[in-house]
Amino acid sequence: MGIFERYLSVWVGLAILAGVFLGNLAPDTFTVIAGLEYAHVNFVIAVLIWVMIYPMMVQIDFSAVKDVGKSPKGLVLTLVINWLIKPFTMAALGWLFFKVFFVDFVDPQTASEYIAGMILLGVAPCTAMVFVWSQLTKGDPNYTLVQVSVNDLIMVVAFAPITALLLGVSDIQVPWATLLSSVGLYVVLPLIAGVITRYMLQKKGDDSQVNAFVAKLKPWSMVGLLATVVLLFGFQAETIIAEPQNIALIAIPLLIQTYGIFFIAFYAAKKMKLTHKVAAPACMIATSNFFELAVAVAISLFGLHSGAALATVVGVLVEVPVMLSLVAIVNRSRHLFAEDAVTQS
Repeated sequence: MGIFERYLSVWVGLAILAGVFLGNLAPDTFTVIAGLEYAHVNFVIAVLIWVMIYPMMVQIDFSAVKDVGKSPKGLVLTLVINWLIKPFTMAALGWLFFKVFFVDFVDPQTASEYIAGMILLGVAPCTAMVFVWSQLTKGDPNYTLVQVSVNDLIMVVAFAPITALLLGVSDIQVPWATLLSSVGLYVVLPLIAGVITRYMLQKKGDDSQVNAFVAKLKPWSMVGLLATVVLLFGFQAETIIAEPQNIALIAIPLLIQTYGIFFIAFYAAKKMKLTHKVAAPACMIATSNFFELAVAVAISLFGLHSGAALATVVGVLVEVPVMLSLVAIVNRSRHLFAEDAVTQS
């Protein structure tokens, strides 16, 4: 394990501080960078995510993807958590905290908007960053691709109905530009690049050149992650300084939700006797969120400066540090899972 991976939590902590400091020192610079987007998909962030996930895409072997069907349990776990549990626990926690525990700290209208933002996070399972978490936990890249792909297909038809049900709003307009652009930029294009690279490097079943190439790229993947953290916190630096109490109130139920969902998935994966390289990405996918989609819908429904938009932004800020802590938990619990081939049923 290299110095980046060994002290990743330290580097991320420093990146968070750097982002907040630089965002307040040079807010206009971050405003310009934040404006380089289409349909709420920031191009600079997209490039950095490419840097992060490209090494994993190179590792995907399409000849082995067909074997994923022989081990459906991990896929079933992800789908049950994402679509039958996670949205509803998020809604319940939002209501409990902002209608009961924090009722004296937030006015009713703002509280309702915070709950709405949390719900939008809960209904949008992650797409791009899952590949990063899977890579950090040594998850099976072929299995991760299938899990993400199936979730994206379900999201196309399930996002609007579940969101409408939980928000009590009948006319939910899915921002298709955001959804399709994100999937294209974060999954399809880097996947094509990875497949082409693998084809060029692989010779008659010999993966030595592929492995050597991936090893050279991995440090850059960590650099991409740290740069992403700096930008995300830089974009919201002024809000973090101006509204720390509101951010803290929103972060509390989000933290409980994230860790709670993770341990539900983790416990279920162990009981289902999944192998570690299948269980790891399953738990990560079940826990993380598709924040671009959540932010886009929050802004379209409630406005740029609404409580709902702020809640989705806090979800972005909370996710990276929390997910890294969950990566550490998954890696340290490797001995609890079987290490059989992915074809285990």
